[in-house]
Amino acid sequence: VQLQASGGGLVQAGGSLRLSCVASGSFYSMDVMGWYRQTPGKQRELVASMRNSGSIDYADSVEGRFTISRDIARNTVTLQMNSLKPEDSAVYHCAADYRRSRWLSTQSRSWGQGTQVTVSS
Repeated sequence: VQLQASGGGLVQAGGSLRLSCVASGSFYSMDVMGWYRQTPGKQRELVASMRNSGSIDYADSVEGRFTISRDIARNTVTLQMNSLKPEDSAVYHCAADYRRSRWLSTQSRSWGQGTQVTVSS
């Protein structure tokens, strides 16, 4: 599975950005899609993820400001980021957990290329 992310860029504090990611390739089920972010010297952290069931997880730091959505039929995930803060600046990575085959219960994970988000104060 390949993930192609788009969006990101430079925005002033308080502004908004939208990230999108589309999955392509062969898989049986795309179970979870989401976004992680990473800054230099720090571990990659979960920003938001959404399961096929509709269940969503948000990092505490983005709850109420970011909104994740999925178009399951089109294998896309979108992250709407509002009220951005300088501390949101990071490289954002799209991620997908999927099953390769109906005969395999284990999930595989793919990562998209990172996209830079910079929030100026």
